[in-house]
Amino acid sequence: MKASFWNERWEKQQIGFHSEDVNPLLVKYWPHIKVKPNARVLVPLCGKSLDMCYFNEMGHSVLGCELSELAVTQFFSEYGKPDAAPKRTQIGLHQHVELEGVKIIQGDMLALTPQDCGHIDAFYDRAALIAWPETLRLAYVEKLMMLLPAGSQGLLITLDYPQEVMSGPPFSVQNDWIMANMASGFVIERLSCEDVLQDNPKFIRKQVPWLTESVYRLVRQ
Repeated sequence: MKASFWNERWEKQQIGFHSEDVNPLLVKYWPHIKVKPNARVLVPLCGKSLDMCYFNEMGHSVLGCELSELAVTQFFSEYGKPDAAPKRTQIGLHQHVELEGVKIIQGDMLALTPQDCGHIDAFYDRAALIAWPETLRLAYVEKLMMLLPAGSQGLLITLDYPQEVMSGPPFSVQNDWIMANMASGFVIERLSCEDVLQDNPKFIRKQVPWLTESVYRLVRQ
């Protein structure tokens, strides 16, 4: 998918993937992985998610990555302090925007290097893996493995439904795909798998017959 697709979605505010609340699965399962309080957490394709505020309140520092400049601007405008402007620094291909423990690297996630990100202790993927079509998904996984040091751990949240019934995003990611393409780099534990069709009217309108949401604990090998 081209960058123009996501930039247009943000310009038109067609951002149904954005939630006005902290993800309840994050609140429920993040304590289970026992990340140290001062951990630095990577949030790929972060948008303007309030989940970053949750991490900040937990004492973590946050490193988000987001393609849309508008999304980054809106995050700091809506959730930052009115009298504090974020620091903006252009480093190579990416703009680094930072304020009070939250840094977002604005640009192409697949062009990031470990030098761009610095040290990472943990990660959280609610909307990144399912945002990639299958043709690009493996490249994202390989990039994630490049950026994460051994021993880092985090949460991955996925959706699974009959892809032939509805085109993504969000795209369907089956448990079999996770195991086949991520087990070489991560120790994988599925923490939950729940039927969430009734909570997603978009999928009901599209006559999707079933929809499950899974939460995984991943540990980088």
